[in-house]
Amino acid sequence: MLTKAMKSVVAGGCLLAALFSSAQALAQTYVVGSGGTYRPFEYENSQKQLEGFDIDIIKAIAKAEGFDIKLVNTPWEGIFATLNSGDRDIIISGITITDKRKAMVDFSSPYFPAEQSIVVPTDSKVDSVTSLKGKKVGVVNSSTGDIVVSDVLGKNSTDIKRFDNTPLMLQELTEDGIDAAVGDVGVVKYYIKSHPEKPLKLVPDSKFERQYFGIAVAKGNTELKGKIDAGLKKIIADGTYAKIYATWFDNNVPTLPAE
Repeated sequence: MLTKAMKSVVAGGCLLAALFSSAQALAQTYVVGSGGTYRPFEYENSQKQLEGFDIDIIKAIAKAEGFDIKLVNTPWEGIFATLNSGDRDIIISGITITDKRKAMVDFSSPYFPAEQSIVVPTDSKVDSVTSLKGKKVGVVNSSTGDIVVSDVLGKNSTDIKRFDNTPLMLQELTEDGIDAAVGDVGVVKYYIKSHPEKPLKLVPDSKFERQYFGIAVAKGNTELKGKIDAGLKKIIADGTYAKIYATWFDNNVPTLPAE
């Protein structure tokens, strides 16, 4: 037979369980759109599931802020329109923050520095864009790197070799088809980490504009933007961000600007 005190304990336990169950039921679920073609930021694995640096980041933010997410592979073409239509609540897809895009969506605080960088064999003497003169240089066609290198070497220079994507360009570099390459720092870092047998190094240059990736929400959705920013701040402070960064890139974790 339960005493009055025991009944109180049981009742209290039931109340806590009910409150916990209720809190779980009330957890908000947001639909997250992400392209599956930009390794290592987001891509489909063999089980057709999205993974990558961006995916780990948004999962960590959601956990830190206590909301749930549903990941949906979303083609880059029209990805911004999915926010305005309400089909997606959040998009994270290696999106560079620009003034033009700020007019369409609201961005979180920056979560990744996305500038271009020179990449060369470790024994190369190249130390700047200017020192690329007289070298065979690979760029991704029409990229920021293409524009900067064209300005230094001349747009029609026969020393510039243009590629459709960064992996093809880096393969050519490791096979000595070119002397140097210029590409997205994240993709290059991931390639170097994934191919330790091919000794390459990064060479930064101030001629490359400092840009950042941001997580986008619909224009005016300050509540959701606030949750994302708060979650990002938490995972940076507790070291989660650094662990994710090191998993995909290296231990040179960047210092991000606060907004």
